[in-house]
Amino acid sequence: MIRWFLFTKVGTSNFLCKSQSGFSYQQKFSLVNVKLKWVKDATLDDVVTFDKDLKAASTLVTLISSSPQRKLPIYHLVCHRGQLGLPIDLKLSTFIRRYPSIFLESHVLDTGGTRVPCFSLTREAQELRDEELHVFELNQSDLLSRLRKLFMLTRNLSLPLQTIDQLRWDFGLPYDYRLTFIPRHLDMFSFVKLPDKRDGLKHKIWDDELAVSELVRNSASQQIEEDMKSGCLAFPIGFTRGFGLKRKCMEWLKEWQSLPYTSPYIDASHLDPRTDVSEKRVVGVFHELLHLTLQKKTERKNVSNLRKPLALPQKFTRAFERHPGIFYISKKCDTQTVILREAYDGGKLLHRHRHPLLEIREKFAGMLREGLLDRSKGLYKKSRRVVVEEDDPTKHGSRLEFDIDTHEYYSSKLLDDKIGKMTIR
Repeated sequence: MIRWFLFTKVGTSNFLCKSQSGFSYQQKFSLVNVKLKWVKDATLDDVVTFDKDLKAASTLVTLISSSPQRKLPIYHLVCHRGQLGLPIDLKLSTFIRRYPSIFLESHVLDTGGTRVPCFSLTREAQELRDEELHVFELNQSDLLSRLRKLFMLTRNLSLPLQTIDQLRWDFGLPYDYRLTFIPRHLDMFSFVKLPDKRDGLKHKIWDDELAVSELVRNSASQQIEEDMKSGCLAFPIGFTRGFGLKRKCMEWLKEWQSLPYTSPYIDASHLDPRTDVSEKRVVGVFHELLHLTLQKKTERKNVSNLRKPLALPQKFTRAFERHPGIFYISKKCDTQTVILREAYDGGKLLHRHRHPLLEIREKFAGMLREGLLDRSKGLYKKSRRVVVEEDDPTKHGSRLEFDIDTHEYYSSKLLDDKIGKMTIR
């Protein structure tokens, strides 16, 4: 449960800015040595737990459905293990077998003649994947705007591809965005070689209409003219119920909120990094970055590599600890995840922040839970499926699944009389 404190809406503070300029403030307000305690928030921890295994499973679904025959042997899937975020001691095949409601297992022979596992998708999983592709097409302009704004936060309008890879799940980009998404927008993006010799992506066009932060946009929509004119916008702040805030910290927070707000889309090199004004700009950058993500959260390690591209000072992530009313750091699932508090009501993402792709992810998560529960009850052991495959691998779609016990076909296509091979499990 979150208790909103001081500022339930942007600009509702009575501690408005005085007439001093940002430069004057940066000279008078040095960085105050304040660190607020971390307090566990079970409802926001559940948000992270909900995504456990979902990213890995969704990535595997994408890889399998994108293959020519819509099935892949395990040795091909292992090549992408680094992008799945699975524990090192967990075998990939073991993870896949946890979810028989999504993945079907058969076997193929490798080049050495060894029988190895091969995985495809259940009918329901493939249908949901097709629905996801449709939703993606309908919302491509929104995803494009999010990606463009991410690049406009950077100093040189460029990012390493490795950094984008780390953020693509949070931004809703397709796994193969380099081959499918970017080539459709080469008028805006180009692949480049960065000064450090890494492969990168560069945004070609600056758009002033896009260069408006969520905080400014909300303030304008709420017609908070006085705050807009003064340039002193306050962040929405909320604390976990039971959070104790000392008087000294409360006074500092009120004063900090009244400092000038520097847009994350403008050059802030004139700000002294040793001041609270500079720190408020850092908070503004991450406030905007999290707003650009689908679920208003990302793993802390994903932002650690953004210091140079975003022109941030050393130890910039300490802003998360110093402002637990704006950000919550969840320590679930053996990682640290930064969550934007204002986007959630308890453990639910506010409706105005919900993206259509999240509905697809929730359906996938439901299938994961269902398959894991049924497997734990042994339901999948009571039913044996026959997977029949054509000898000719060029004949796409010539596949039939038949449940021996229920006599139910799991494919809409009938096989020819000629059957190449059968695997019963």
